[in-house]
Amino acid sequence: MFKSGNVTARVFERQIRSPPPGASVNRARHFYENLVPSYTLYDVESPDHCFRKFTEDGLFLISFSRNHQELIVYRPSWLTYSTKSDDSSSSTTPLPRRATKFDSFFTQLYSVNLASANELICKDFFIYSQSNRFGLFATSTAQIHDSTPSPDAVPGVPSIDKISFILLRLDDGVILDERVFTNDFVNLAYNMGVFLYDDLLAILSLRYQKIHLLQIRDSGHLVDARAIGYFCREDDELFLNSSSQAMMMSQDKNKSQSLSGNKEDDAENGLHRTETNASNSFLSGIKQRLLSFIFREIWNEESDNTLRVQSLKKKFYFHFQDYVDLIIWKVQFLDRHHLLIKFGSVDGGVTRSADHHPAFFAVYNMETTDIVAFFQNSAEDLYQLFEQFSDHFTVSSSTPFMNFVTSHSNSVHALEQLKYMKFKSNSFSQFVKKMLVSLPFSCQSQSPSPYFDQSLFRFDEKLISAADRHRQSSDNPIKFISRRQPQTLKFKIKPGPECGTADGRSKKICSFLFHPHLPLVISIQQTLFMPPSVVNIHFRR
Repeated sequence: MFKSGNVTARVFERQIRSPPPGASVNRARHFYENLVPSYTLYDVESPDHCFRKFTEDGLFLISFSRNHQELIVYRPSWLTYSTKSDDSSSSTTPLPRRATKFDSFFTQLYSVNLASANELICKDFFIYSQSNRFGLFATSTAQIHDSTPSPDAVPGVPSIDKISFILLRLDDGVILDERVFTNDFVNLAYNMGVFLYDDLLAILSLRYQKIHLLQIRDSGHLVDARAIGYFCREDDELFLNSSSQAMMMSQDKNKSQSLSGNKEDDAENGLHRTETNASNSFLSGIKQRLLSFIFREIWNEESDNTLRVQSLKKKFYFHFQDYVDLIIWKVQFLDRHHLLIKFGSVDGGVTRSADHHPAFFAVYNMETTDIVAFFQNSAEDLYQLFEQFSDHFTVSSSTPFMNFVTSHSNSVHALEQLKYMKFKSNSFSQFVKKMLVSLPFSCQSQSPSPYFDQSLFRFDEKLISAADRHRQSSDNPIKFISRRQPQTLKFKIKPGPECGTADGRSKKICSFLFHPHLPLVISIQQTLFMPPSVVNIHFRR
């Protein structure tokens, strides 16, 4: 499939590496209009695994065992078979039984155990480093909702005894490095708490409000770069400790020189209290920088000192405790020097749907340790940036295939759809909140498949989309219609059994795994009570 003799690979290389002069990124894929997964094998005999996704370069299919202990990696291949029929290319001619099996399309490379007895692999978490073909996986113990309070932990955030991040070389399954977090909480669902940019990895500890920055070396080692949270600079802790020691020495000197009758007065004035609670007497470094930025922004709005004071009372001091109570929900890289950080309440940070909770966005410069921008989740100016430059928010990968993910920045059709939703909305403020709820983007959360390119195909996004999410299954086929020929059905995908299911009462969900550049799709349908899944393979015959 990946050899130079493969027609699809050769045409793709030609279109991507050297597109026609003046051709846009999306026009380079027009040949996919006639290269579609037009044939379906229903209920394929397949291993009873949890199939996760194809890697962004299409070299690997990631899956996990049903007991969530083992990683199983496959190499996609292409269907080859021999037949005595003279009309073997016809879609009505049945394939040989051997060709209808899962291993006709995929070759197992290896199986490796990742989780210990009391840990489980997080089946919704996987991050791929395409430059060196490393995969990052996560295992964890059970979540504890009523966890023991900790002095440095945020109250109300659950705890997990052990979370392990495992870096593995996908070519041969060798575990290269591991990073363990204890009594912590990282949101692992769909990579929400972890973001990869080139070789930089950000892991957000919700429980301790710390952004751990690591570097993935070519050797396969995870190296600590810095941590942003209570401290922002590398020497912040050293500076505070030395200042605290100097203050304690000064207090001891004053106490030794004072009369014994004044010692009780010193205690009443809080000298002993300062010594015991020095570690809790400050807000975190990131919170102090946030408050400073908000203060300066309000201060600079007015030139008259009287109006400044009134504005600060109304906009800053009145909401001061609300700002102090904010916690970091989510984080992503914008580039190697800037982070987009989402702040909100504790309740919104631990629930799956935070749509109804107030939220704020901050842009943080890691070099200067300054907040350089701050927005509420109803800010129109942030929405305008999101509408015009949404590609700048999906910068997690250098894989060329990811350049084709459709957005309202690169597709006039997606932009028209967005403007139609804006026009139909009853409240522009609510519309802005709804659009900005996806920020910061989850890492590697969209498929680069050409069949989601809205300049090529139209499809019902309620049933299927490029987003990495399970969907409620439909008994009707999902149609992909040509964009240039609006009446032409190019292909359709039907999850589940070919004739449908007799039990219409059970709620069925399905997931779709699209290969990034080949006409190959896996659809997986299952009920909420998890009986064996129905696996279909859709491909070009």
